[in-house]
Amino acid sequence: MVDQPADNRPTEAAPNAAAGAVPDAASDAAADARFHALLRSLRVWDCELPAIDPDPAHAPAHPLPLFRQWLREAAEAGVPEPHTMTLATAGASGDPDVRTVMLHDADARGWHFATHRGSRKGRELAARPRAALGFYWPALGRQVRVRGAVTEAGPEESAADLHRRSTGALAAALVGRQSDELASYAELERASEAAWEHARREPDAPVPSWTLYVLAPDEVEFFQGDARRRHVRLQYRREDDGWTRGLLWP
Repeated sequence: MVDQPADNRPTEAAPNAAAGAVPDAASDAAADARFHALLRSLRVWDCELPAIDPDPAHAPAHPLPLFRQWLREAAEAGVPEPHTMTLATAGASGDPDVRTVMLHDADARGWHFATHRGSRKGRELAARPRAALGFYWPALGRQVRVRGAVTEAGPEESAADLHRRSTGALAAALVGRQSDELASYAELERASEAAWEHARREPDAPVPSWTLYVLAPDEVEFFQGDARRRHVRLQYRREDDGWTRGLLWP
């Protein structure tokens, strides 16, 4: 058993004498206990949350205006990077995959994001052109979930999307090889330095693999958290003649 100091704060277990030795059961148990204590100490929504009208009939007829309003309110509330989102895809095997990417636009066609066509997510979208998005704005206790079919926007629009971005974004795109194995960090440094010079010298440099994707939603959910766990979950579902709106149990 690991000794604890008088004030009951946990201490780090002493490292094993032999380098690379497998920790013993007592050390594992102590590490587990510290981690569990950390999790239990964390709090969610330790702030005043906004209230929303829970009547679906009072919500906009389409999800896009409400999404734009919520993203603007998240930015105004000081949420860092409110335009970042979780992107979930699945490949031919059906195994799920997830990562955080940047929202490039949201319009009548859908939610826009971009990547290299040959990256892991690009390959997965080629095999299964459907995806799900997740936004989380903790300062407001809000989430938005989006799910639907994904299509490529085309080479001209993809190029325009890339060249509206920063020099650093263009340099990263010029480096390419996203998700490929990297032999050493030094190799990345060399490629990145060359790409930065290329991007500065040629701000309209083409990157044929860069692809803008558009997710056309068939389902959008707006989640407003409540401190008493009486969350409002407003769901939009696309039907042949437009959108239906309804509530979900928390």
